[in-house]
Amino acid sequence: MSKAKKAAGEIKIQQIRSAIGRPRNQRRVLDSLGLRRIRHVVVRRDTPAVRGMVNKISHLAQIVEDDQ
Repeated sequence: MSKAKKAAGEIKIQQIRSAIGRPRNQRRVLDSLGLRRIRHVVVRRDTPAVRGMVNKISHLAQIVEDDQ
C-alpha cells in the first residue's frame, strides 16, 4: 500500500506549477480537481479517475505524502 493512501481512502494533491500558457484540457483538469494556485493542496477520494487526472497533469500537480 502506498504511503500517499490514508486509511479513509483519500489523497492530498498539490499544484506545483502555474496553468498559465497550458492547453485548455490541462487547465480544465486543474479546475475539476479544485486546484486554484501554486502550493494549493486539496484532498480528494483515492479513485482511479482522480489518479488518472493527476497523471495527466503530473508536470503541474503531484500527490503529497503525509508526514504522520
